[in-house]
Amino acid sequence: MKPKINEIWLVSFPFSNLQATKLRPALVIAIHRKEAIILGIFSKIPNENLRETWVLISDKDPEFKLTGLKKTSLIRADKIATVNETVSQKKLGILSSNSIEKVKFALRKSLYLLD
Repeated sequence: MKPKINEIWLVSFPFSNLQATKLRPALVIAIHRKEAIILGIFSKIPNENLRETWVLISDKDPEFKLTGLKKTSLIRADKIATVNETVSQKKLGILSSNSIEKVKFALRKSLYLLD
């Protein structure tokens, strides 16, 4: 099975220094040839205000079960990676259309495509 846009997959997500990876959920935002552009999903929620480049996926949301995530998590549009589709281990679920719109806004903010 190959990843598709807006799906959440368990992937070997690279650290910023590219020296190691960690198995974590990620949102697929684009597919080009055999590579996927992904956003990291993190379960540690900081106590501070959320940044505009983060999208909270709450386990209280009625569509949360669609994601396949185990608990409330952050999709971080500031943690972008391009990976070969072979590092995609398992499909967890899919993101709701409402959350997808929030991710698109966060991604535009992250890439300075909005003022």
